[in-house]
Amino acid sequence: MTEVDHAAPATTRSAPATARARARAELTREIKDTARRHLATEGAAGLSLRAVARDLGMVSSAVYRYFPSRDDLLTALIVDAYDAIGAAAEAAEASRPRRDLGGRWMAICRAVRGWALDHPHEYSLIYGSPVPGYAAPTDTVDPATRVAALLLQLLRDAVDAGLDEPDDPLPARVRNDLRPMQETYATGIPARLLARGMLAWSSLFGAVGFELFGHLHNVVDDHEAYFDHQMAALGRYIGFPVKG
Repeated sequence: MTEVDHAAPATTRSAPATARARARAELTREIKDTARRHLATEGAAGLSLRAVARDLGMVSSAVYRYFPSRDDLLTALIVDAYDAIGAAAEAAEASRPRRDLGGRWMAICRAVRGWALDHPHEYSLIYGSPVPGYAAPTDTVDPATRVAALLLQLLRDAVDAGLDEPDDPLPARVRNDLRPMQETYATGIPARLLARGMLAWSSLFGAVGFELFGHLHNVVDDHEAYFDHQMAALGRYIGFPVKG
């Protein structure tokens, strides 16, 4: 009986804190969802905490308790977007057999494109024009590298599988630029192979951006087929055995 009496107050004290945490998480989600809708109409540069608060029926001071500034809200949206596109790419890549390097590469590319087409305004936020006056904090670095980390692992797996370093001429300045990455994120990947991987990585996002921002209109009819062709060519350029 004594044990029950002592346990009850502890349960009573913890419940309000849990309820507050749930309410805060829910309102944080609503604020970010509303802000994403504003991205579609106003763009990132036009994002306003006051406008978000107005749409939620809140006073602006209440929103400021969750996001002290517009930049804090932008950072949260950017981190969410990087994490979402990264998670999509990771799930797609994980669905392929580990030995199927070409299939894993194509799965990553298609997942990036699919997420971008489903979330064009969020993709534009992270891979479009910089937002005037906004400087991304270090909080965005790790989420931003999730897709790149998949490619680096593919390159390591290719080396382990016996892929030789290509014989491309590599200027000394480029080799020097790549060396810090080789010493940190890309250990075990030869410089010329890493250079090819970086070209493919930037070309992937360039191809997605070209399609998403309308640069292929009246140029390509079957965007999906053209995208697959480009990515397969890039995969073979790296040295992955891509079919088709």
